[in-house]
Amino acid sequence: MEPRIQYAKTSDGVNIAYSVMGEGPPFVIMPAAPLSELQAAPYVPDVQTFYNRLSPAHRLVRYDGRGSGLSDREVEDYSLEAHLLDLEAVVDGAGLETFAAWGMSSLAAAAITYAARHPERVTHLILLNAWWRGIDFFGSSDLEALVTLIDRNWALFTETIAHAMSDWDPGVNPRRLAEFIRESVTQESARRFFAAAREFDASEALPLVQTPTLILQRKQLQWPDVSVARSLAAAIHRAELVVLEGGYGWVGEQGVEAVLDFLGGRAASARSPELPSGTAVILFADIVDSTALTERMGDTAFREKARELDGALRAAIRECEGVPVEGKLLGDGVLAVFTSARQAIEAALACGTAGDEAGLPLHLGLHAGDVIREENNVYGGAVNIAARIAEAAAPGEVLVSDIVRGLARTSAGVAFDDRGEHSLKGVGEPQRLFAVREGGA
Repeated sequence: MEPRIQYAKTSDGVNIAYSVMGEGPPFVIMPAAPLSELQAAPYVPDVQTFYNRLSPAHRLVRYDGRGSGLSDREVEDYSLEAHLLDLEAVVDGAGLETFAAWGMSSLAAAAITYAARHPERVTHLILLNAWWRGIDFFGSSDLEALVTLIDRNWALFTETIAHAMSDWDPGVNPRRLAEFIRESVTQESARRFFAAAREFDASEALPLVQTPTLILQRKQLQWPDVSVARSLAAAIHRAELVVLEGGYGWVGEQGVEAVLDFLGGRAASARSPELPSGTAVILFADIVDSTALTERMGDTAFREKARELDGALRAAIRECEGVPVEGKLLGDGVLAVFTSARQAIEAALACGTAGDEAGLPLHLGLHAGDVIREENNVYGGAVNIAARIAEAAAPGEVLVSDIVRGLARTSAGVAFDDRGEHSLKGVGEPQRLFAVREGGA
């Protein structure tokens, strides 16, 4: 049976259509504006699958944003603040004191802003394919060309969007989906929405979010791409990033499981794996000449950039299934452990790229050996060797021990340049080190 449609009026007089289904803790699904959330399921099968999986354990509250779907169409204000009024009206209309919030794509900025302003009400924040600043998102020339089609050829615009979505989900019929887009929103409303979205900016809210946050990102998505998700994960305190694999699907099975685990806590150990005892591959990263950088930039500016980079490195480490040691902070070094040499090397290369992009190049070293776990830290001679290998690395270079090279030689898809034997401080025997080179044999 279709859920009953109800209406809530915003403080600026717009009637917002919403529905409630399922039982359990409330979970508010914000729309992928300007599309209709309440009417999307027949056209995007993955959406209905998502609802079916969540509704047995959660009370789903879904709504159509202003100017779209079953909500009022004659609207002029599509600003970020106006979209917050939609959310506030629905939450109050449904009588919710606290709730988990889902924001995706264009309305992720509204979800982030609301969570920052109302930490006492938002229990969990989940963001899919999210961007938070319109000036960055609309900077792509390809996307700019696509948006200009709204005025020039409305039918072609909707068909182009529909074909892109059919690439993500093989169950989507592009022709029917294009019709759905045109039914969801008028040409004029779409024009006004995208014009307003260019001005969205939740930058100031990002560091204020204290709500547990899960960020889901399709690996193959072009707008926004995975680098935006990494930056977002770095900017929100202790956010978790899950990059969804595969060429198809809106959320997909992997995403559904991640959401259920995050909301229910039934995979806390999977999201924050225990640090291992025994044999591990150890990554150590440290900013090159941090003392000089601090003097040149000033302590406050340096620490702010270092904190941002620290978040980006931890996101890259988790993406490669490593475990960052929470007790270590950048400046003292970032320490992480892995069960796979291949994944450790992938993480080290990603960290090197992040450091270069931030203007804070890194020394990066990898070693493998036994570690001892105590609470949230790991110790042992292998950890010390990894730190000394990092010290020997040139800026941006990834150096590995012969043990790591041997473990990854046939699986990492990289080449190793012999750097000879090095006498490392505090290490009895010289260590033969190798620099990782992407590609080639």
